[in-house]
Amino acid sequence: MGLLESSILRKVAMALSGLFLVVFLLQHFAINFSSVLSPNTFNNWSHFMGYNPFVQFILQPILILGIIFHFVMGFVLEFQNRRSRSVAYAKFKGVQNATWVSQNMIYSGLVVLFFLGYHMLDFWVPEMNHKFVHGSLFNVELVDTQRYYQELLHKFESPVRVVLYVLSFVFLALHLYHGFASSFQSMGVLYRYKKVVNLLTRGFAVLIPLGFAFIALYHHFFSIQGLDV
Repeated sequence: MGLLESSILRKVAMALSGLFLVVFLLQHFAINFSSVLSPNTFNNWSHFMGYNPFVQFILQPILILGIIFHFVMGFVLEFQNRRSRSVAYAKFKGVQNATWVSQNMIYSGLVVLFFLGYHMLDFWVPEMNHKFVHGSLFNVELVDTQRYYQELLHKFESPVRVVLYVLSFVFLALHLYHGFASSFQSMGVLYRYKKVVNLLTRGFAVLIPLGFAFIALYHHFFSIQGLDV
């Protein structure tokens, strides 16, 4: 396999993993946004996702592997691009034609990666501890189906945590703004449906991170005022 074919395959693999994570992001947003609309719905969905064997033992490991693969492939492609950058710029004037966001995808990606690590320590690790260390996954008497909403409120009482989350969502928006559309380009879709794809992907890149930021701010300001019910 030639270098060109290998590079194309890496970009397609990167694109597919990115699209897979976008689907997860949309699902994650839908569940979290339900906490604004209905605490009971949020509790029900969170409990279903947290205790469903298919989600826990099949989808969750696939998701973790997908995240690792996406970011590792991102570093590989960035290293590959840096090696060939001087030649590429001389031929195509990439610096002049590329946007700031596209040139700095590695940095926005690093911020998102840091945030994912922090978010897992903040939410996922305590959840795993509750289910596997304390044994609520295997002991019905320890299961509390109504705990999720109050735990969410407690997390967002901290203004430091809220600011960190909101800033991370800004970088997520920057990363998605270029990365989502470029995923379709890597698979040859963007050329034919460029305007529609750009409109949908950029709308998603702005609205979904904005929605996540709204959730954090909503629970912070309403809970500290005692207005959240």
